[in-house]
Amino acid sequence: MTQTIDRSRAHEPYVAAFDAFAGNGAAAAPDWLKERRAAAIARFADHGFPTTREEAWRFTDLKPLLETTFDPAVAAATPDAAALAALGFADERAATLVVANGRVAADAAPLPELPAGVVVGSLAAALSDGSLPLDAVLAASGIDARTPFGALNTAFLADGALVYVPRGVALDVPIHVVFHSSGAHALTAGRLLVVLEEGATATLVETHTGPEGQRYWSNPVTELVVGANARLDAYRLQRESTAAYHTAAVHSRVDRDGVCSLITMSFGAALSRQDIVAVLAGPGAESTVNGLSLLGGRQHVDYHTVLDHAEPHCNSWEYFNGVFGDRARGVFTGRIIVRPGAQKTDAKQTNNNVLLSAQARADSQPQLEIYADDVKCTHGATLGPIDDAHLFYLQSRGLSDEDARKLLTYGFASEIIRGVTYERLAAWLDGFVQTRLAALTGGVTSEG
Repeated sequence: MTQTIDRSRAHEPYVAAFDAFAGNGAAAAPDWLKERRAAAIARFADHGFPTTREEAWRFTDLKPLLETTFDPAVAAATPDAAALAALGFADERAATLVVANGRVAADAAPLPELPAGVVVGSLAAALSDGSLPLDAVLAASGIDARTPFGALNTAFLADGALVYVPRGVALDVPIHVVFHSSGAHALTAGRLLVVLEEGATATLVETHTGPEGQRYWSNPVTELVVGANARLDAYRLQRESTAAYHTAAVHSRVDRDGVCSLITMSFGAALSRQDIVAVLAGPGAESTVNGLSLLGGRQHVDYHTVLDHAEPHCNSWEYFNGVFGDRARGVFTGRIIVRPGAQKTDAKQTNNNVLLSAQARADSQPQLEIYADDVKCTHGATLGPIDDAHLFYLQSRGLSDEDARKLLTYGFASEIIRGVTYERLAAWLDGFVQTRLAALTGGVTSEG
């Protein structure tokens, strides 16, 4: 039910819902998880919903989210194969796992044969059989302390997706985890834990979606653990209903000489916030965090990233591009931390934004926090309309104003798409982005 909520008490319905959850459906969890849930709800209750008076939230007002009290989602019907295909990217060769309203739907799609020891399945099932040491990694990243919404997710952690690749296994089958939310005024707590042991490799696609026009709150957490000499190529597609809210936390930890590449893309949701933390925890580790946003209407996206160089000889690259039409708004705050002793760090950060109307807006805050002296760190940001000189050049070659704008914005977006090494996904994104940009640029006016 839509209502006006006192911000100081907005957390109370969720604390009450947790009490009911802890006394019922969560009772069978191992003791260590119960303790982490209790600590997480205490953090959320202590902090409450963020306000624009907090530096990390000063560009994002959560008032629209507070106008509705969202109930923890109940089990949902599993989308069939045709419905899954209609939701967006699909690859019949991939190991596809569907998480419907936070719970793994085991019968949604058959999994291909996987190498011995590889697990692609239910987090709840793995917790139940106790065969993997999940207590060392699940909800152990510190993401709960960084964001109240990460803590809220952990408080309601009951199931989710688990991807586990043993030492030395090069997984040649892509993994696609689909988080599907449904139910008006429902809160879903999707959870994804990915663990690559030493020398393992994998490709992962993480899709977040729901019925268009439905108002719900998706509050997922992803934890990526990349072992020594391991490599993970991860792609995150946010395609929620444009009436929905999406508050996500993504935490990666990369050990010695490991590589983690994350490309995150925002297309849906009325309001989207992603808190992304990448910790380079071993010498020689590498992390790439790239992003693309294509938004129109009154959509709002807020990226907060932290690339934490904790050890020497580590490299990180970060490129975020945004295209904003109508009255859409993009926010980017990127922070690079170089810890004491993290010498020979090489870190680059860039945020570029194209505004397609006079009412579109972008705010960028690049930050460097350096405690070592033998480092190379750069950052930069740009924003503005499409360059008139570039438009004139293309129009002088016979293109219409509309086609010239489409071509220029596509070239801008394709800078991020070119980093997608998963060929099937890259081809799908190319077509989807062209269609999305055509809709955004078709309504462009010089006065907005």
